[in-house]
Amino acid sequence: MSVLLTACGFHLRGLADIPFKTIYVEGNKNPISQDVIRALKNNGVEVTKEAEKAEVALEIMNDTNVKRILSLGGGVGVVREFELLHVLTFRMRNTKNELWDAQQTIENRRDFSYNDSEILAKTYEESMLYENMRQDALRELIRRIQVYKPNQTVTEDNLAPTQ
Repeated sequence: MSVLLTACGFHLRGLADIPFKTIYVEGNKNPISQDVIRALKNNGVEVTKEAEKAEVALEIMNDTNVKRILSLGGGVGVVREFELLHVLTFRMRNTKNELWDAQQTIENRRDFSYNDSEILAKTYEESMLYENMRQDALRELIRRIQVYKPNQTVTEDNLAPTQ
């Protein structure tokens, strides 16, 4: 069985191959910041207290949860479904460069049905969906950090925003 799994390219998730050894994280007031710092440390990256001592700076600009009504029912405006959205916005830069790279956004969406008679269960389901989206955003952020090239020269011409 293990021969078949390795033959198809399957491997367990392990440490991320991050191309730098030190990082400075700005935006510590955002809820996801401590998880980002923990994930970086677990992957062998030293998180410094001063930007000058790091190779790369990461600024977590926004970490937001949004809840929207998706559908109404019952003829009297009773909510039947919600759309949940988690948005994480960040940017990075080589600390030797004054210019930041383009701002990047990670968005996760989930829909869930709602019923007033099951309010406790639906409140718990909503909090679990938000937590799952936050963990998905954290994994995506680590993947984007893995492909970051700290030696890349940033100019005002190549600062196009990415999603």
